[in-house]
Amino acid sequence: MDCSTRREFLTACGAAPVLAAQRRRRNVLFIAVDDLRPALGCYGDPTARTPNIDRLASRGTVFRRAYCQQAVCNPSRASLLTGRRPDTIGVWDLEAHFRDALPAAVTLPQHFKNNGYVTRGIGKIYHGNGRPSTDPPSWTDPPIYDQRTPGDRRYASLQNLRGRGLKRDSFDDSDVADDYYIDGLVCNEAVRALDNLQRAGEPFFLGVGFRKPHLPFCAPKKYWDLYNPAAIPAPSPAAHPEGAPEVAVRTWNELETYRDVPLEGPIPEGKIKQLRHGYYACVSYIDALIGRVLTALEQRGLSADTVVALWGDHGFHLGEQGLWTKSNNYELATRSPLIVSAPGQTANAADGLVELVDVYPTLLELCQLPAAEGLEGISLAPLMSNPNRAWKKAAFSQFPRDRTGRRHRGAGDVMGYALRTDRFRYVEWREGRSGPVLARELYDHRADPTEARNVADQARYRGDLAGLELQLAAGWRAALPN
Repeated sequence: MDCSTRREFLTACGAAPVLAAQRRRRNVLFIAVDDLRPALGCYGDPTARTPNIDRLASRGTVFRRAYCQQAVCNPSRASLLTGRRPDTIGVWDLEAHFRDALPAAVTLPQHFKNNGYVTRGIGKIYHGNGRPSTDPPSWTDPPIYDQRTPGDRRYASLQNLRGRGLKRDSFDDSDVADDYYIDGLVCNEAVRALDNLQRAGEPFFLGVGFRKPHLPFCAPKKYWDLYNPAAIPAPSPAAHPEGAPEVAVRTWNELETYRDVPLEGPIPEGKIKQLRHGYYACVSYIDALIGRVLTALEQRGLSADTVVALWGDHGFHLGEQGLWTKSNNYELATRSPLIVSAPGQTANAADGLVELVDVYPTLLELCQLPAAEGLEGISLAPLMSNPNRAWKKAAFSQFPRDRTGRRHRGAGDVMGYALRTDRFRYVEWREGRSGPVLARELYDHRADPTEARNVADQARYRGDLAGLELQLAAGWRAALPN
């Protein structure tokens, strides 16, 4: 669909208020948050203290059911930033670069750059370490703080600073200023960038990437003090899903390799409480920094011409289903927060199934830029104007496994393909990417919203299973709205 036809379609379906003509080109403030699950007030989490993200949500669209394409950093971010799925870009692990498979790919910020925008990246936008963290064609200026956090900005306590290696304790609650940690420095730099961009007067795409609440859970003490540890609920369910195959619940040992967490065996109850407390503290810390950036945008008179997109690269387990961190195909790992605020729109919440691969075409649509070729998502602008309209029939995620080891390389030996419909989560674990099915999972969210029981072998779901198998085989194109 070309741009003129697309605009006619959007006007017909009620998207005109979002795409109303502007006096000048719209900017984009693109906020990425690492390991952020929807532990936010605007998503109904009663524990979270997130007034600033909630403020953004109050003037934009909250996509309540947004899903990443693979629940680990590099594949998820590369997928969103190229607008293509992991199997297309050949990125399934932490080492691959999407330009190995698609050297001529035009990334989201690169498309803005090619259309006359200043594009800047501050913090973690791509993967935060090694070659996958860099992509010079995306930016008009070299990125800042895009590499792994130095040790002296990762921890603050004397005990941790005296340690060795990247992983020391799994938490740090020192009484330090917000800009002691690397995310505070990212925030300061983002505010300075908005000063410079406002003075320059050119349209901009500003990517701001925060590393927390990624492990270790390090945040200034005042954010820990926002929470009563006794009021933070325990993980539920706490056991692996009944009937789940081993390949589905295998740990990556991301948490267990911190020195204060057992490498094998159960995690003590006190440590579980501390970790859950630390995660929420980090979420509130990042919320405060995002608040500073949003306030700077407003004070510089840029809000009226800026689209703000805030997203988490995937979800996160905090002991639920007996799992920690991400790296699996379950709801808590694949569901991500996604909030988009466009000038002139009506604030709302959308329950339609959407995917992070949709962010790229959405921002092009909202900024009235030419469509990009080869994208594997669709613009969410119609859903922003009419959140009750029929939308995708399913969202698609995947995760590879080594045959027996903790972590895979490349596409792994076994690929788990997941389908999320309105009612079900269906997963096929396949030999390679196209071999025979080794195991199946089926979770009925109507009866079991926490995915505690795999019902793939139950006779009463036989018809549902057959339909979902066909739907997964048909692929993402067949799930698009009519």
